[in-house]
Amino acid sequence: MGDEDDTSDEIITEEMLWERIPQTTGVDRANTYYELSARIYARGQYDEALALAETARDIYAELGNTKDGLAQAYSAIGYNLNQLKRINEAANAMSKAVELLRETKSPMAIDLACTLGEWWFGSKEFGKTIECMRDCVQEHLVEGNDSGAANDLYLIGCAHRELAEHAQALEAFQEARTIFKSLKEVINVARCDQKIAHCLIELNDGEAALAAAQKSLDVFVTAHDHRRETFSLLELGKAQVLVGRIQEGLDTL
Repeated sequence: MGDEDDTSDEIITEEMLWERIPQTTGVDRANTYYELSARIYARGQYDEALALAETARDIYAELGNTKDGLAQAYSAIGYNLNQLKRINEAANAMSKAVELLRETKSPMAIDLACTLGEWWFGSKEFGKTIECMRDCVQEHLVEGNDSGAANDLYLIGCAHRELAEHAQALEAFQEARTIFKSLKEVINVARCDQKIAHCLIELNDGEAALAAAQKSLDVFVTAHDHRRETFSLLELGKAQVLVGRIQEGLDTL
């Protein structure tokens, strides 16, 4: 079918889905509600899409033995709640989806778990972020997805940092850095160096912080990444003050 027909095809399809509801029962009915929810979500009508996803979930739940369907309904509920800025409720719904998908050994579980970790972080549930992302690290490493594991470790580091657990944060950022370096992801290595410098300053290791901050600064200056350059300068200045180079540190700051 040509591109010019796509819009009318979608309108007809949605109309057909609405007409199908009274004629279906069981899984077919739940699937219809779920498909409608997805269409309406794509249009940005999140309240309506949420109601449809919740109806799908209720039908799947009544049927039992439909874990994949129930999981997809919970994930749809999560995405809609997230768009409605109800982050905590979104994370709770998504955690149910992840739990169900892990039970069925679904390959979708890992992607939704990573999303969940970011949502927990966004709702300032840093302990839950760490717990969630630790599972993701292991799964990514088993899959051979090193980049995924490094990003997971970086988020774990950020969560520990928010909890003022600087030693654990440092360890996570160093692990992430090692993987990013092996993948030659230079900007991500520098992002880790900037966070490592921050942790080392909090742990009163000025010399090591100075080296890490300078490494990150060099990369961001070269990349013309002025926003990140500013953060690196901040850590560099604090490290200079910490090692007694007071005037130099103040100039940097």
